Amino acid sequence: MKLQIKRVYEPASADDGERVLIDRLWPRGLAKADAAVDHWLRELAPSAGLRRWFGHDPARWDEFRRRYFAELGAEPATGALAELRALIAGPRPVTLLYGAREEEYNNAVALREYLMRWESTPAHDRLR
Repeated sequence: MKLQIKRVYEPASADDGERVLIDRLWPRGLAKADAAVDHWLRELAPSAGLRRWFGHDPARWDEFRRRYFAELGAEPATGALAELRALIAGPRPVTLLYGAREEEYNNAVALREYLMRWESTPAHDRLR
């Protein structure tokens, strides 16, 4: 799987491949023309309530992931997940872009984990 994560404020590079923003809101202070975003899949962002509850608090990370993974298993996220999986199956790398300052505890890290678990699950055991 050619999947990486990067803060949207970092400069784009050729190694990024398909750049996919996964935040619900457009990043503050960043002009759309400067972002080099190829796809904006806001449906993959955690719900506003979950995002506020989590607040990038490491003590809430495990519970955040559990709740976020549940959200990813329901609409509208499932349609966006199918689109993202199609990009990942393509010839170019995919870079998940996020706006949070926190680099270790954010939705991009959790989404990458979710996708890697899904990929490692045998097809006949997948529920989505």
